[in-house]
Amino acid sequence: MTLRIIATGGTFDKHYNELNGTLGFADSHLPAAIARARITTPVELELLPLLDSLDMQDADRERVLASCQAAPEKAIVIVHGTDTMKETAAVLGPAALDKTIVFTGAMIPYEIDGSDAFFNLGFACGVAQALPAGVYVAMNGRIFAWDNVQKNRAAGVFQPR
Repeated sequence: MTLRIIATGGTFDKHYNELNGTLGFADSHLPAAIARARITTPVELELLPLLDSLDMQDADRERVLASCQAAPEKAIVIVHGTDTMKETAAVLGPAALDKTIVFTGAMIPYEIDGSDAFFNLGFACGVAQALPAGVYVAMNGRIFAWDNVQKNRAAGVFQPR
């Protein structure tokens, strides 16, 4: 089995600019994260334009769907911003692609101490290989069906809706 990881941006891939104190995008952290994780399953990494999920439009979600449709792999992890992860999952869920698609992301960027990004990536890669076909969100050790998840911004976690 080969695992496909699709990068769309989000907090996971943001870089901290020490000069002005802002977060923005540069190169994806995923090549380093995949190497660091020492995943033994073959991985195909697909980099889509890196976006803050609040900036995602319908065309961006359709691009994610098209990538999943075109992928030969049956297990796909999508690294996505957490603010609109469920909206993109809602585009893929009804498509019934006969693949296991797992969304994940981070509340704290990968390169910042205390980030949940590395754990969430590893967790999502594992469950993508074990779950039946469908669309899921995997965050902080929990798995949710695409149509039964919400982000609790006050608590900084995902939960059933």
